[in-house]
Amino acid sequence: MTHTKFVFVTGGVVSSLGKGIVAASLGRLLKARGYTATVLKFDPYINVDPGTMNPYQHGEVFVTDDGAETDLDLGHYERFMDTNLSRLNNVTAGRIYQSVIAKERKGDYLGATVQVIPHVTDEIKARITEAAHATAPDVMICEVGGTVGDIEGLPFLEAIRQFRYDVGFKNTCMVHVTLLPYLKTSGELKTKPSQHSVNTLRSIGIQPDVLVCRTEQPVSKNEALKLAQFTNVDPEAVIQCRDQAILYEVPLALESEGLAIRVLEKLGMHDVAQKAPELTNWQALVDGLKRPAKTLRVAIAGKYTELSDAYLSVIEALKHGAAQHGAEVKIAWIDTEHCKNEQATEQELAGVCGLVIPGGFGYRGVEGKIQAIKYAREKKLPFLGLCMGLQCATIEYARHVAGLPLANSTEFEEETLHPVIALMDSQRKLTHKGGTMRLGLYPCHLSGGSLAQQAYGADVVMERHRHRFEFNNDYREALVQSGLVISGMSPDRQLVEIVELPQAVHPWFLATQFHPEFKSRPDRAHPLFASFMAAASANADLALTSTTAVVS
Repeated sequence: MTHTKFVFVTGGVVSSLGKGIVAASLGRLLKARGYTATVLKFDPYINVDPGTMNPYQHGEVFVTDDGAETDLDLGHYERFMDTNLSRLNNVTAGRIYQSVIAKERKGDYLGATVQVIPHVTDEIKARITEAAHATAPDVMICEVGGTVGDIEGLPFLEAIRQFRYDVGFKNTCMVHVTLLPYLKTSGELKTKPSQHSVNTLRSIGIQPDVLVCRTEQPVSKNEALKLAQFTNVDPEAVIQCRDQAILYEVPLALESEGLAIRVLEKLGMHDVAQKAPELTNWQALVDGLKRPAKTLRVAIAGKYTELSDAYLSVIEALKHGAAQHGAEVKIAWIDTEHCKNEQATEQELAGVCGLVIPGGFGYRGVEGKIQAIKYAREKKLPFLGLCMGLQCATIEYARHVAGLPLANSTEFEEETLHPVIALMDSQRKLTHKGGTMRLGLYPCHLSGGSLAQQAYGADVVMERHRHRFEFNNDYREALVQSGLVISGMSPDRQLVEIVELPQAVHPWFLATQFHPEFKSRPDRAHPLFASFMAAASANADLALTSTTAVVS
C-alpha cells in the first residue's frame, strides 16, 4: 500500500446527489490514464449490510463475486470502471460496531473504556488499509454515504480526518459533492447552501480540496469565484457537474471540467500531462446511446415498480443489450398486482416487445407475475426471467402445461400439493436472515445447442446468485417430459440454473436462477441481455411489419 493515494468523496446539502456516480466517473477517468484504481463505499447505517432492507428503503442489493450483499453504488463502480469488487469494498456502520463489540467481548482492548474515538475510528481506518492492501491500487477512492451533518456519519468523517494525518496530506485529496439550487423566479444559482455545507465539513477539521457542484444550469465564472472565496477552495478546483441525459456521459463531462487533473495535481502525481485519457471507446458508447436507430419498449413486471432503483442493474443491463443492437430501451413498468386475470394482463402488456420478470421475495404480486409469464409464453413474447422469474416461470409451466394446477413454491404456500419450487437443503436449519442465502459466484454448465449456450457461446459460465429457494428436483423429470428444457445446471447436476423453451416452440423464452444483470457492462453487454434484446428487436420489427400489412 506504500504507493497508494487516497481520494475521499463526501456530500452536502441534500442526499442522493450522485456521489457514487462522481466517484465511479473519477475511477473511470483515472483508469483511462493508465492508473489502477478501486473504490470503497462507507454506509453509515447500522444494518450490517443492505441484504435485509426493503428495496423501497434502499434500492437494489448488489451482489459481488465473493457473495457480499452491498450498496447499489458498487454496481455503478463495477460498470463504470469495468472491475470486479468484493466485500472489502463496502463497509457499513453496523459492520464496524459489530467488529468493535466482538473485540471488546474477547478482551482485545485490554480493559480499556471502548469509545467512538479511538476504537470505532481506528476500526474504520483499518478497513481503508485492508481494502488498499488487497489490490494495492495507485488510487483508492473512498465514498462516505449520507450528507455532512448527519449524526451517524460523524465517526466516518472523523476517521478520514485522522487518516489524512496518518498517511500525509500529499497522499490524500478531499472531494466534496454539493448542490447549487437554481431559483427560477430570480433566475439565480444559489451558492449559500454549499457554503454552509463546506463550513460544516470544516468545523470537524476537513477542508475540501475540490468542490463538485451538481447543477441544472451552467456555473458562471463569478459564481465559481464566489464559491472559491467562501470555501477556501482553489477556483480551478470548483467543478460543475451538470445534469446529463445519459448517465454514461458524466465521466466525459467531468473530464472536460478537469476533475481528474485537479485530483491528480493535489495528489502530486506530476506525470498527469503525459497521461492523456483514452476515452475513445467510451465516447463511441455515448455517441451510440445518443443516436439510437430504434426504440424498444420492454416491460419489467414486478412489485417494486414505484422505485426504479430497486431494479437498477436490470435497467442498466437492458440498456447495454439494446445499445449493442443500435437501439434504446424504454421501460414499461408493470405492477403485477394489476395483472389479476388474462384480460387485465393483456392490457398491461399491450405494445411491449419483450418481458422481464426480475428477482424479489414474498408472495405479493406473484400471481400477477405468473399471469404475465403465461401471456408471454402463449403469445410468443420474448421473455427473460431472473431468479424469482425462473421460479415463477416454473410454476406457470407446471400449472398450465405439465398438468399440475396446484403447483406452487413453498415460499408462497408452505403446504402446497406440488412444491415445484422449494427451500434449498442448505437453508432449512438457518434462523438468521442476513447474509445466509446462496450468494456469490458459482459455475453453470450449459447444454449444447440450447438457447443459453448459443447466447453465451460457451459451455461453462460463472454467474452471481442470491436466493434461498430452488427448482425442486422431484419434479424435474415430469417438467422435462412435458417440454420444459433445463439448459443450465450446477456441476454436480443438483441445482437447476436455467430453464427455457425450445426455439421451435417459442422464439426466446429463458429464465435463470442467478442474476446476470450484475455482470453486464456499458460497452460489453451481458450475453443473455444482448440476446434477449435482439429477440425483442426482431419482435418489434415483426409487429411493425404486421401492422403495415394490415394498414396496406
